[in-house]
Amino acid sequence: MTSTQIAVTALGAVAIGWVLWYFLFSRGTAVAATAGAGGVQEVHVTVKGGYTPDTIVVQAGKPVRLQFYRDETADCSERVVFERFGIDQELPAFQTTTVEFTPEQPGEYAFRCGMNMLKGLLVVEPPGERRAASSPHKFHDARHE
Repeated sequence: MTSTQIAVTALGAVAIGWVLWYFLFSRGTAVAATAGAGGVQEVHVTVKGGYTPDTIVVQAGKPVRLQFYRDETADCSERVVFERFGIDQELPAFQTTTVEFTPEQPGEYAFRCGMNMLKGLLVVEPPGERRAASSPHKFHDARHE
């Protein structure tokens, strides 16, 4: 085996390792909604190569206002889809788009881009006080274990 073949093989192995880590083991960001005017739960989400944060924690039975700022022009990020809530919203580039709804049932609900390549998770907790053990990072960690 020549030194060029060894280098190409090593580079390929490193690339495969990075792809596996990125898609299977990397941890994204999570955030709990903050109380806004009128008791609306608010979260600001930046869309640029993915959703930041990619896990959002809210409480059931309270209105949610998600502010999506699309900081790119990639075709994949043109829409955000919350299938469970019947939401399929266009996200114009370099603008903030508001998505409002009220999740009634606790659970975990996926959201995605229109091409199903960018993905996130909406964690809906039961109504009441947030428990210390249910920080957004706890939910996020549990999702990847």
